[in-house]
Amino acid sequence: MSRDLIYLDWNATTPPHPAVLAAMARAAEDSWGNPASTHGVGRKARARVEDAREKLAEICAVHARDVLFTSGGTEANNLALAGAVGLALSRIEHPSVTRVAEQLEQRGVPVVWVGVPETGRLEPEAYREALQRLPRGSIAVLMAANHETGVLQPLERVALVAHEMGATLHVDAVQALGKLAPETWRFADSLAVAAHKIRGPKGVGALAFRGTKAPKPVLLGGSQERGLRPGTVDPIAAAGFLAALEQAEQGPDRYAALALLRDDFERAFASVAALNGGQVARLPHVSNVSFPGASGDEVVAALDLLGVCVSSGSACSAGTTEPSTVISAMLGRDRARTAVRVSLGEATTSDEIQAAKAAFRRVLDLIVDNP
Repeated sequence: MSRDLIYLDWNATTPPHPAVLAAMARAAEDSWGNPASTHGVGRKARARVEDAREKLAEICAVHARDVLFTSGGTEANNLALAGAVGLALSRIEHPSVTRVAEQLEQRGVPVVWVGVPETGRLEPEAYREALQRLPRGSIAVLMAANHETGVLQPLERVALVAHEMGATLHVDAVQALGKLAPETWRFADSLAVAAHKIRGPKGVGALAFRGTKAPKPVLLGGSQERGLRPGTVDPIAAAGFLAALEQAEQGPDRYAALALLRDDFERAFASVAALNGGQVARLPHVSNVSFPGASGDEVVAALDLLGVCVSSGSACSAGTTEPSTVISAMLGRDRARTAVRVSLGEATTSDEIQAAKAAFRRVLDLIVDNP
């Protein structure tokens, strides 16, 4: 990363950790084979994959055979939900969840959309009301931590409601992995994670599940991953995922320390910005603020010219003209149009925050009257 670049978009993706790059380089040298091959080269590759699978199983508290490698969090969410007989979820979920729900709804599968309060923290009783309208065996969906606001959700209480109603709970833990203790999501019946959010490689994630029937495949092919997710698993990416998981074990403490820097940034603009999701518990490194009179997209573009990387919504929705669906669901489209997400990482420094604040002030002076 350029020394002059200030990267404050860690929720979009994270810079690969040096230990990850080293692990992948070693694997590329000696474990490049096909993990499904039975000869020596294949067995070396298979060992890399299984080591990563065992580590994920340990973190997710499931049996290793119930960890399926995917291309990332999006595929893991799709795989978890494809065979649902009913879904209860909200509009603040990631597009890889809401788009699946919309498609299932079009096919006649019952879907109930849970209401979103202004805080962005969903109510367990709202899930009870939703599940009462769905068949037994439906899936309640709730992300552990929101990708745009960092708001933490009441997973344990929603899991209890879901189980009382004969449903299961699927948790998108992509943003929570490495930032919250694993105990946070161990109430989930299935769990989606991705490597590139914890300084690992892109293109690899996993779906872990426990005590539920196996998911319905969304791909057809060979017998890899028990036939539930066919396709050759990349042992080099698996080696990088394992190294990232090992680094991330101390991640919750490192991320907790970022709250001071995040709070410093928010205080600097408290008089000119509205904080989105700040009234409830959230991840310590995320700030989502709306600047009245300024388009979030314009602020992001102007900051980019000054070498500061932030975003105006989910990276998966970048390039669209629509405002954030998360902030829209919480606080309306006008608030969403002016929203900017700043997400710090374990390498973020105080000097970078000071420089970023100066860049924000410069941009606001140009865009907003009397900021």
